[in-house]
Amino acid sequence: MTKLRYMHKKAGQILVVLAGLVIVTAIAFLAWNVTRKIEELSSASSDNVQWSLSQTEVEFQEFSSRIRVGADLTGIRRRFDIFYSRINTVSQAQVFEELRADDDFRATLQNIQDWLETTVRYIDSTDVELTRSLPRVAGLVQDIRPDVRKLSLSGLKIFAQNADRQRADVALTMTELALALAVLIGALGLSVLYLVRLNKRIRLQERAQRQTGTRMNTVINTSLDGVIVSDDRGRIVEFSPAAEDIFGHRAADVIGHELGKIIVPDHLRAGHDMGMERMRQGGEKRVVGKGRVQLEAKRADGSIFPVELAIQSAVTEDGEIYIAFLRDITEQKAGEAELVDARDKAIAGEKSRSEFLATMSHEIRTPLNGLLGNLSLLRDTTLTGKQDTYMRNMETSGRLLLSHVSDVLDITRYDSGKVSVNLEPMNVSDLLQDIIDSQSGMASTQETTLDWGWDGPAQHWITSDSDRLQHVLMNLIGNAVKFTKRGRVSVTVSWHSDEMTFEIEDTGAGIPEDLQDRIFDDFVTGNAAYDREVGGTGLGLSIARRFVDVLGGEILVASELGLGSTFRVVVPAKAAEATPKLDNLVERRAVISPLRVLVVEDNEINRFVVREMLQADGHEVKEAHDGQQGVDMAAAERFDLILMDISMPVLDGRSATRHIRQGSGASRNARIVALTANVMPSEREDFLAQGMNGVLTKPLKKSDLRTVLGHQEATAPTETSVLIDHAHNAETYEVIGAENYPKLLARYSAEAETFIEWLQGDARLDRNDIADEAHKIAGNAALFGATAFRDTLVLIERSAKAGEDAAVMAAIATLPDIWKRSKKALAEVPPKE
Repeated sequence: MTKLRYMHKKAGQILVVLAGLVIVTAIAFLAWNVTRKIEELSSASSDNVQWSLSQTEVEFQEFSSRIRVGADLTGIRRRFDIFYSRINTVSQAQVFEELRADDDFRATLQNIQDWLETTVRYIDSTDVELTRSLPRVAGLVQDIRPDVRKLSLSGLKIFAQNADRQRADVALTMTELALALAVLIGALGLSVLYLVRLNKRIRLQERAQRQTGTRMNTVINTSLDGVIVSDDRGRIVEFSPAAEDIFGHRAADVIGHELGKIIVPDHLRAGHDMGMERMRQGGEKRVVGKGRVQLEAKRADGSIFPVELAIQSAVTEDGEIYIAFLRDITEQKAGEAELVDARDKAIAGEKSRSEFLATMSHEIRTPLNGLLGNLSLLRDTTLTGKQDTYMRNMETSGRLLLSHVSDVLDITRYDSGKVSVNLEPMNVSDLLQDIIDSQSGMASTQETTLDWGWDGPAQHWITSDSDRLQHVLMNLIGNAVKFTKRGRVSVTVSWHSDEMTFEIEDTGAGIPEDLQDRIFDDFVTGNAAYDREVGGTGLGLSIARRFVDVLGGEILVASELGLGSTFRVVVPAKAAEATPKLDNLVERRAVISPLRVLVVEDNEINRFVVREMLQADGHEVKEAHDGQQGVDMAAAERFDLILMDISMPVLDGRSATRHIRQGSGASRNARIVALTANVMPSEREDFLAQGMNGVLTKPLKKSDLRTVLGHQEATAPTETSVLIDHAHNAETYEVIGAENYPKLLARYSAEAETFIEWLQGDARLDRNDIADEAHKIAGNAALFGATAFRDTLVLIERSAKAGEDAAVMAAIATLPDIWKRSKKALAEVPPKE
């Protein structure tokens, strides 16, 4: 802005000077012209041309008078000569040239000259002849007299006209001069006004600049940030008191010195000098105007410390300057380091907590698996009535302990952001009826009526997460029944505008007002006394609140002590189409064909439980005590199913699965199902990514185990059926047609072989490239139903993305053989018509 005002000021001054020069030049020219005209008038008067013409007429009159007297011949001749001389002067003199230019004047003069030529013969004759010719000469004189008079008058007329014209020119020039003077005076007046205003503005600007300078000096002197101003040569112009405190230099000692030598550390000096030179040459400003940056600086004692600075540039009359605002961020960096350390410790603590919970889950669920599994086996034996009661009590305690463990893990998953929803069509009426049925026994014990119904039109089928919703409603209805004796529990459901509302109303003891705001917090219970009538960890409602949040809804409570409570749950729920109810596959099958199963488990009790469950259903069971033994047995024998524990000595379940899949053993294509107490969703996904086909959670239930067994084919798969999905292959054949199928298969075969050659040809391949190409080839493999080849490609893709180079190389090594056998199987097994 200062530069702009300075440029405007300079432009105004230059304009005024140029205008003044133009006006003065014009006036000088007009004055010179007037002077010239006046000199011309003065020159004409000095020649006295008019007098000469008048004198010519006078001389003619003198000559005429002498002719009339006639006695003095000498006087006649002298007067004639004088008149002749006058006429000759008028005919030849330069001063009469303007007169001779007039046609009338020139004609009259010519007549007179002709007369002189005629008369001169008489004048130059002898006295006798002249005396005798005087009457003739007198007649000639009378003839020429009008022309002489006309000559004199013509000259006077011409000179009068010239004089009038010259006077008009002078008058015009004087008028122009007067106008020019008026313009000059006006311009001078305007210039004076402009200069007055400019001077006033300059004074105001100077005052404002002084005030601004004063304020800036005050700001600079009181600023906690150091302010350093340098010119375009890098010399220090200003050095604020804060800068003195930061760098340990006095302003008087550093002003005028090069900035780089004062505050820039030695190892950054070259870069600083190059940057200053680049900016002087008009190059890029990499730091100037780029906001705050963090660099290192040097104090007077040579110590290096971190600074945060921002640099701006400005243009002044003396050139470009650079203003740097700096602050010492040594303490800030120390604080950030502490925060980073605290964050790392917190992350480590969170990781330790997660690891602890995972370990706790495994360690608790493992003995629970043995306990509940043996109880399940015990149920299949003959028991007395008292033994059956004891067993039910043990099962109840075990299931309760398992529920508490699951609650803690649910909270951990939610707080770490690992809880997700699975939205799918579900029947709300069936869900509620199942919950009511399951709580009817407790309600009868409490002598409480339990019912449910719709408020408004029923909407049985909605899209939601059945498991999460069931957990929430089971908890709320169960609590209502648990805390209500000889009363009523009513569940009312309504649906409106893609929202479903559940109201669970009871006539129980109610919730104290001071507890209602905290009822959804962790470990909050209505009565913490040891003799409370009902038990619980205080996690049920907190988990319910978390699950409702995940579903995108809200949960509210209204209660009055002694009268009861009402819990209200509102969740998004869009209407869905009813889906047919399928029978359970295991329940449909009267008998599952005997299978060969390998159990890889390091816990002896768990092996015993699983073996007994399997053998009870007629399956052949082999056991491995660790992951490496499981790999060896899978390589030597073909199994229909491998149950793989995760946490084991020697070789864990993930590594064992990879070795089985990547090898060429007899069971490399067998179904592998994880048998684990770790139920974290991220862990489940990892199990599948490692090549497993499913997950069984400890403690193991016989129904879950039978479900997994029911998914296994009763007959051992052939080589072709393991490699090729016939149904999918036939579907592809039908879609693309008999004519296009061979062409498309040949093209894909070429692509697959090119990909394998690419993998084996370059030892330095990028992981991302490997993952991308494997993904493309796997998609086409699925098109033809080449499942084994596709599974290996998917393994390569996932391992590459995870950075597991060893797994990638191992899978790549098996890829040519799998493709060779898959290609042969595709050629040998024609699609079904």
